[in-house]
Amino acid sequence: MFGYTLFPRSGSRRICAVTGAALALVLSLTQIHVRAAAPATPGNVDTARLSQADQEPQNWFTGGRDKDGTYYSPLSSIDAGNVKRLGFAWQYDLGNPMRGQEATPLVIDGVMYTSGTWGYVYAVDAATGKELWRYDPKPDYFRGRHPCCDLVNRGVAVWKGKVFVASVDGRLHAISAATGKKIWEADTITDHKAPYSSSGAPQIAGNVVVIGNSGADMGHTAVRGYVAAYDLETGAFKWRFYTVPPAVGKPYENPELAQADKTWDSHRKPEYNGGGTAWDGFAYDPALNLVYFGTANAAPYDLRELGPARLDSLFTASIIALDATTGRMAWYYQTTPRDSWDYDSVQKLILADVPVDGVNRPVIMQACKNGFFYVLDRKSGKLLSAKNFSYVNWASHIDMKTGRPVVTKEADWYSSPKNVYPSWAGAHTWNPMSYSAQTHLVYIPVIDLSAIWVDMLSNGGRMKYLDGFFTVQGIYPDDTYDAEALKGLYGPLPDLHALKATRKVALVRELLRAWDPVAQKIVWEHETSSGIRGYDGGVMSTAGNLVFQGRGSGELWVYAADTGKTLKVIQTGSHIMAAPTTYSINGEQFVAVQAGYGGTAITVGPIPPSSAALKYQNTNRIIAFKLGGGAVPTPAPRVEEPFAKPPAQTAAKAQIDAGEIKFIEECSRCHALGPSTTPDLRKLNAGLHAAFKDIVLKGVLAPAGMERFDDILSEQDVDNIHSYLIDQSWLSYRQQEGAAAHP
Repeated sequence: MFGYTLFPRSGSRRICAVTGAALALVLSLTQIHVRAAAPATPGNVDTARLSQADQEPQNWFTGGRDKDGTYYSPLSSIDAGNVKRLGFAWQYDLGNPMRGQEATPLVIDGVMYTSGTWGYVYAVDAATGKELWRYDPKPDYFRGRHPCCDLVNRGVAVWKGKVFVASVDGRLHAISAATGKKIWEADTITDHKAPYSSSGAPQIAGNVVVIGNSGADMGHTAVRGYVAAYDLETGAFKWRFYTVPPAVGKPYENPELAQADKTWDSHRKPEYNGGGTAWDGFAYDPALNLVYFGTANAAPYDLRELGPARLDSLFTASIIALDATTGRMAWYYQTTPRDSWDYDSVQKLILADVPVDGVNRPVIMQACKNGFFYVLDRKSGKLLSAKNFSYVNWASHIDMKTGRPVVTKEADWYSSPKNVYPSWAGAHTWNPMSYSAQTHLVYIPVIDLSAIWVDMLSNGGRMKYLDGFFTVQGIYPDDTYDAEALKGLYGPLPDLHALKATRKVALVRELLRAWDPVAQKIVWEHETSSGIRGYDGGVMSTAGNLVFQGRGSGELWVYAADTGKTLKVIQTGSHIMAAPTTYSINGEQFVAVQAGYGGTAITVGPIPPSSAALKYQNTNRIIAFKLGGGAVPTPAPRVEEPFAKPPAQTAAKAQIDAGEIKFIEECSRCHALGPSTTPDLRKLNAGLHAAFKDIVLKGVLAPAGMERFDDILSEQDVDNIHSYLIDQSWLSYRQQEGAAAHP
C-alpha cells in the first residue's frame, strides 16, 4: 500500500618528448592513460571496443565494466599506498523521492550514464557531476502492480549511441546518448492485468537487446516468467522465451516447454502462473552467441497448492543459455529443483577462464541465493564445481554426479516450522560481486541469515495468504524477533534462545567474503553487520589491489584485495546498496557510487538502527571520490514527526482485528509501523484520513508510487484496515503522551 515495499516484521597533462622505452616506463609508473579524442558519437560502444575494454581502463562500459561482468577495473592510480587520501570530489542529486538506488553508473568517454527510480535516466559530466540531460520515461502509474521490492532500477546499457533502459511499467526505451531524446520504445509486458514490472538492466546480445521482468512474488497467483528480445535499431520484437509452461492444455509458445511441463503437477490450478521470472543478472558471450540469465522462484512457494506431485518445476530457479539470434535454448542448469524457499538464481553471472583439473576452461560463475557457488562450463552448462560459500542447512551438498542438491530434513517446513539457512533473502542476492583479474578471487556480499518457514494455518495461525509469500511466512529471527508476540498470527514458533544455541555466531550477519572459485574456499572475510540486517552494498575491485563496498551505515569501505586489510573508511551519511564504479578523466582516477536506501530492504520492516537512513534524510544521489578530496557532505538530519492526535475510533474490536489481518496480508509488504523510507501510516494527517479510501481503491497517489488495490480489496476491507491503523495510531499517541508526562 501507498506504493512502497515493507514486509511485516513480526519487526592536459603535457608529456615531454622522450624515447619510446622511457615513455613506456613513465606510463607504467604513473598510470596516465592516453587515448584518442572522444568519438564524435556519444555512447559509441560496439563489439570491437567492448572486447578490448582493458585497453580503455578509463571507461566503464557495462554494468560490470567489461563484457564478462567482472566489476573489476585495471585502473591503479588509486592504490593501497595512497587510498588514505581518497575523499569527496562531487555529488549529483538524482531528484528521486528518497527511494532505493541499485544501479552502477556507466562512464564512456567522460560521460556518466545511469538510471534511478521508475527508470529515469541521467547523463552527467563524469569529471564535475554537471547534468547533461535527464530522461523521464513517463511511466504509466496506473498500469498494474509495482515491483515487489521498491521502484528500483538496476542500470542501463549503452550501445552505438543509444542508451537502453526498462521503466518500471515494463516498457523498453532506446534514448539518444547525445541528447537524451527517445528514439523508440517497446512494451515488453504481455498481460498488464498481471503484476508484471521491470527493474533489471537490459542486456545487449548481438543484434538485439534482451530484457526480463519481475512478479514471481506478487499477487495471489504471481506471474509467468519470460525474457524477450528487440531489434537494437528499431525496437521491433524478435523473440520471447517463456521459462515455465502455460496452464494445463494450453499450447507451448516455445518447444522447450514440453520438457518443462513434465516437471509440474498435471492437475495444477490454472490461476497459478508459476513464477520463474528473470529480473536481473543477464550475461552474453559473443563468441558463442549465447545470452545467459537466471530465473526466479516457483510460485506459489507452497507447491502443494498445485497438487501432490513432488516434481522439479522447470525452468524455475535455473541458469539458462539461449541462442541470441533465435531465442532457442542451448542448455539449462537448475540450481534448486522444486524450489520451496524463494531461492531465485538471478544473481549476477560472471564469465571467466579458470583452471579446472589443470586445464583452462571458459566458465560462468554465480554465488547463488541458495548458498552454493556454481562454476559451469558456459558452452555446455556442465556443472564443474559447487560448494557452499555461506552456512546452509537446507541441503548437505551438491551431488556432482547428478548436479542436484541433497536436501535435508531441516528444509521440510511442511510438517512444522523450520529455521532454514539461507533465508528467502538468500545467501547472496542482486548486490553485485566482483572477480579480480589480479588476485583471481571473487568478492561476495554474503547474507548469513535464516528464515523460520511456517505454514500458517496448519500451525494454528490466523492467516492463510500473505502478499509475496502466498500461503506461508518466512520470519527473520533477528534482534526484533518475539515468538510469543507472533504466536497469535502464525501459531507456535521456535524460541529465540534455542535458535541462538544452534550457532556460535550471531543468527543475523552480513559479510564480505573473498572466495577462491578454483579451490572453492574462503580466503578472507569481514563481518559488515550483526544482529539485524544492514542491507550492505555491492562490490567493485581494482588493479590497485583494492576492494570497495558501501554499507548501510553510510560508509564506503576499502580493503586490500589480497589480504582483506582495511585501508580506508569514508562516512557519507547515505545508505549505500549499489556497487561502485571507477574511471579516469585526463589521467585522474575517480570512484563513484549511487546512494539511497530502499529496494528489498523495505520489505522486511523498519530501518535498522545502524542505517544512515535513520540518521539522515534518504537523499538519492551519486557521490564521486578522488585523491585529495575532502569530507563528503551529509544530507540533512532525519527528524521524526511526533504523533498527532488521531481521529476518533468508531470501529468494533472485530473490525479492528480483521483490519490487522488484511493489513499484514496486503499492506505490510510496503509499510512498517515504525521508522522507514515509506510513510508510517500511524501518522496520517486529516486530509489523508479523509482520502484514505480513494487512495487505496482509486490510486489517487499512484504518481507517488501507491497503486490502486480495488482488484483485491473491497470497501469493507479498506474500512477495516483504516480502523486498525487508527487503533495503532492511538496506541502510539498515548505512549508518546505518557512518556512526555513522565520524563
